[in-house]
Amino acid sequence: MKVDQKGHTVTIKDTQGDINSFLDKVTQQFKTFEKHNIIIDLSSDQALSESDLKLFLPLSKQQKKSKKSFVIVVADLDFNAISDKLIVVPSLLEAHDIIEMEEIERDLGF
Repeated sequence: MKVDQKGHTVTIKDTQGDINSFLDKVTQQFKTFEKHNIIIDLSSDQALSESDLKLFLPLSKQQKKSKKSFVIVVADLDFNAISDKLIVVPSLLEAHDIIEMEEIERDLGF
């Protein structure tokens, strides 16, 4: 697991390719990241399914309650098959763009 903090955003990258152990590590250390917007970078993991991404739903809900963004980056997946409750994008650039848009919405009171 590689953690990179830039401003108000933390990018957490899976370096092992094992989604379950990665999710356990993120969940254990979630308190240290909860005051930041979070990007979960799974772009290097090619064997992901929609059910794997649904495992991140509790973290996403927790992040939304604290008025912070939670975005997952996955390179190759059917984005239409993913739950609307998760924000999943194909690149880090799009993840940062989503966070910026959500920050603006929060500043405007939406």
